[in-house]
Amino acid sequence: MNRPPALGAKILMYAILVTMSLIALYPIWFAILASGRSGGRLYTLNLPGMFIPTEWTWENYQTLLNNTPFLTWLKNSLMVASLTSVFSVSLGTTGAFAFSRFKFRGREAGLILFLAIQAFPGILALVPIAQILSALGLYRSHWGLIMAYMAGQLVFATWMLKGYFDTIPIDLEESAMIDGCGPVQSFIHVALPLARPQLAVTALFGFMAGWGEFFLANILIPAPDAKKTVMVGMYQMAAEVNIPWGRFAAGAVMVIMPIVLIFLWLQRYLESGLTVGGVKG
Repeated sequence: MNRPPALGAKILMYAILVTMSLIALYPIWFAILASGRSGGRLYTLNLPGMFIPTEWTWENYQTLLNNTPFLTWLKNSLMVASLTSVFSVSLGTTGAFAFSRFKFRGREAGLILFLAIQAFPGILALVPIAQILSALGLYRSHWGLIMAYMAGQLVFATWMLKGYFDTIPIDLEESAMIDGCGPVQSFIHVALPLARPQLAVTALFGFMAGWGEFFLANILIPAPDAKKTVMVGMYQMAAEVNIPWGRFAAGAVMVIMPIVLIFLWLQRYLESGLTVGGVKG
């Protein structure tokens, strides 16, 4: 019989969890404090000011939004990340369902190949990707960048969703077919609703892959500010001789906000046990 943990053990466990949470959140809090300091200062030697906002100004945010093309960078990244997420989930879902439900020649070899591609360092494929996009006329284009992101994210999405489809009882789809649904209808009306939590997770990872990536965006779009993504623009801003730490911190705070909002929006879908009670009585 399992005994409940002693009070001392529970206190120690919660103390460790709180401490680790504070350590993980402090860099974000540090960026928020730096974004509100005047004069572009990254930190202060004043002890209270290192942990609590003893001063605050919106100067860095105003300068970033009014004197730099930050909103254009943000719009470009939002478009690239959103389309990367939509396309990778859409194509990955159908591919994952086929690998999960159908038996065909080359199925196992295809899964092994996908795993090998996932293990291959993406930075080594940078030159071939640039050559292919150049041949297609998509070099220096957002659509070319989206295709490059989607190619890497599609393998991950297929593997993630394939494993989840394997956990969904096929009896549910067979019951729908008995009631008159075809294979496509059973996929749309039975499998997809049950896979909603994994679809949400895969969509979130797809968005993050296109939102926070730097190397491909820096190489594939060597263009003026009008086409840069937010990570490339922020990097070039930080590469100046006199680094504007206050503006950089303000940009970092605004960059993480879309990820936080999307995570909060998708959190309601991250639930388990959706197949419970799904079998007809």
